[in-house]
Amino acid sequence: MSQVEEAASDGSGSGDAKQKQQAHFVFIPLMAQGHVIPSLDTAFLLATHGAVCSMVATPSTAARIRPCIEQCGLEVRLLEFPLEYVADGADNLDNIPRERLVGYFQAVALLGAPVQECLGRQEPPVTCIVSDFSHPWTIPVAAALGVPRLAFFPMCAFCALCEHNVNKFNCLQDSTEEGDDMVVAVPFLDKTLELRREEAPRFLRHPAMGTLGEDIDRALAQGAGLILNTFLELEPDHVRGLASAWGKRVWTVGPVSLHHPLATTTTTCRGDAASMDCLQWLDGKEPGSVVYVSFGTLAHKTDPDTLLELALGLEASGHPFVWVLGKADQPFADSSQQLRDLEARVGGSGAGRIVRGWVPQLLVLSHAAVGCFLTHCGWNSVMETIVAAKPVVTWPRLIHTDHFVNEKLAVDVLGIGLSVRPKDPHMPVRREAIQAALTAVLRGGEQGQEMRTRVRALSLKAKAAMQPGGSSHANLSDLVHRFTI
Repeated sequence: MSQVEEAASDGSGSGDAKQKQQAHFVFIPLMAQGHVIPSLDTAFLLATHGAVCSMVATPSTAARIRPCIEQCGLEVRLLEFPLEYVADGADNLDNIPRERLVGYFQAVALLGAPVQECLGRQEPPVTCIVSDFSHPWTIPVAAALGVPRLAFFPMCAFCALCEHNVNKFNCLQDSTEEGDDMVVAVPFLDKTLELRREEAPRFLRHPAMGTLGEDIDRALAQGAGLILNTFLELEPDHVRGLASAWGKRVWTVGPVSLHHPLATTTTTCRGDAASMDCLQWLDGKEPGSVVYVSFGTLAHKTDPDTLLELALGLEASGHPFVWVLGKADQPFADSSQQLRDLEARVGGSGAGRIVRGWVPQLLVLSHAAVGCFLTHCGWNSVMETIVAAKPVVTWPRLIHTDHFVNEKLAVDVLGIGLSVRPKDPHMPVRREAIQAALTAVLRGGEQGQEMRTRVRALSLKAKAAMQPGGSSHANLSDLVHRFTI
């Protein structure tokens, strides 16, 4: 692409031309859907502000996002790099079992040399690397190219600050792997957060990961700042606290999913074509009556008894539902006679829909028939339910991630939902708790109405943040201006 030129006129039409190089951001996400999607959306947003953006991806991730890039009509490029990973060609976290996680991150770090060589040949030249925070190996790549490196956090400032303080204050030093239900106190702004040990965010800091956690901290300290998929009006104190904790500029640019007009075909990269007929099913339901259920792409597989409790709780609530089964849960559901019977029962009556695949979540949540979201509390899901102005019923799944902290933010701080988890961590989630939470959110009188009122107000703020004059819009413009040479 040609460079953007600014003519420095001397008043007579002659004089030297001063060339201003177009900003060129290179995104290097963690190859997992929860990280790739917001990275790609942020690239789209920067491109709408006049930047060139490139996305680094391994082959399976590239295949998934290529249709989005080809349809976007923006200056967004795809740079594909094969991963020298020996087992079954698996090259992203959606397909990597936990026991091979260490080898996977070691293999990803070996992309440094080929990525650096490729980026050195780009036109216009790269002006900034936007790396997932979990890739410390991008610091020397950026240094070799002579460009700044920004860390991308696909999470809220509340969680990022909590994780920082868990490590800074050694909150887990006196606990053991066997004591996951032990309560730890995390200093947090002017208060203390109490979390069970397993709930505390601790990204990639298991002993088996070696020094990766410390390497991430050093990379953050050396980098030029942080980009977060949140918006300032949602959590201003947390954003300021995070900036102070790292001594870095924090750009909040979300909700990045608002790049997508819901009527456009770009949303198809977020859903399986075979599962899109669930939208037609929703068309026949009453406004605000349907429960949408999804636990993300990386949730641990659930035992059959827990899946059955969920199914029976949904049925007992009396509300129609769309339940998206993830890859981990699908084999259990398909092999359980009781679950097959329930699927036939609710399918025949029109009371429920079980979807195997990857649905267009943005479209489903925004459908008028959907009244609430039963979610694992991945941050993309929380942001999308705020955009859609739908309250949540929360059931975090993955320990040591952001799920439990996101639940605390949604339920205790923002007041837009209820948790189904019992106070006793040793007790399982029962169908009665699921039924009660759904009833309270959807038909709960004053309590349910207050949740809907709060999430609607947040949805308006989220949309305003992305409009001209809004905080996220201003931050996106600042990024393009700041990294234009």
